[in-house]
Amino acid sequence: MAGLRRLSGRGCARTGLLAERRLVFVAGLPGTGKSLLVHQLVHVAGGAGRRIHLLQWDVARPVFEASPAGRRYPLADGVTHAVIRRAAGLWVRDALVDWNARYHDPEHLLVGEVPFVGNRFVELARRIDDRAEAMLTAASCRFAIAVPSGEVRRFLEAQRERRARTPLHPREREDAPPHVLRDLWQGLAAVARGNAGGAAPYDPAVYAGVYRRVLRHRHTEVVALDVILPTERLSVYDFAVTPRELVPTETVAERFIWEVERRYPDPRVLDGEIARWWET
Repeated sequence: MAGLRRLSGRGCARTGLLAERRLVFVAGLPGTGKSLLVHQLVHVAGGAGRRIHLLQWDVARPVFEASPAGRRYPLADGVTHAVIRRAAGLWVRDALVDWNARYHDPEHLLVGEVPFVGNRFVELARRIDDRAEAMLTAASCRFAIAVPSGEVRRFLEAQRERRARTPLHPREREDAPPHVLRDLWQGLAAVARGNAGGAAPYDPAVYAGVYRRVLRHRHTEVVALDVILPTERLSVYDFAVTPRELVPTETVAERFIWEVERRYPDPRVLDGEIARWWET
C-alpha cells in the first residue's frame, strides 16, 4: 500500500466526526486510499480513548482461502474465487452481530475496510432481513466513500507498483496487484456506462456515483483525498494503537464455504450473481 496521503481540510473534519460513531465502513476500489482513511480513523479514535476493532477484506479473506475447504478455490491471477467472496460475505453479517453482542459498551468502535467491487463484502450494503440490518441502518453507522483526485489516484497506482515489488509490511503482499486495480476500475466504469464503450480514464465523479448507488440504503459520506504527502518509509498497516481484528476462525470459514457450496450446486448461478455485484 502507498505511503500516507494527507486528507483535505474537510476530509480531516469528517474523519473526526466519523471517529465518534459505533460502526464505520470505508468503501471503495482497491488503490483509492481506503487504508489511509482507516489509518486516520484508528489514530483519531484511539487518541480519543475509543477501543478500536478492525475488519479488513484483505485480512479476513486469506483465512477462507487457507482453510481445508478453501484450498479448492485458490486465487487466479490475483483474483479471489467467487466461492470465497460469497462465503466471506455471508460470514461478515453474522460476525457483526456477534461483535455487537460481545462489545456492547459505547467505547468500542468497529472500523471496516470494504471494497464491495466484485462482491467483496458487498453484503453489508444490501437490505437483508437479519439481525445485522438494524445495526447497518442505525444513525451510529456510517459508510465512508474514499474518493481520490485524479492526481492522488495516479500516485496510488504508481506506489502500488513499487510496493508490489518491495513491500514495507507483510500485509502489503495481500494487496490487489496493479493489473487488478486497473481492471477493477474499468469494470466499475462499465457499470456506470451500462457496459457500453471502451477503456475509460479514472473519473472521481463517476467512481463516487457508482458507490453512492450501491450504498443507497445506508448512511454515507464522501471523503475527498486530494493532497499527496509522500512518506516512503511508512505503511498504512502500521498502527500506533494496535486494533483488535475481526477475523473468522478456520472452522467458521469452512462452515460458510460449505454453505455456499450447498446454496450454489451450479457455479454458473453464483458467477452470475457475482457479476451483478452492484445490484443492491
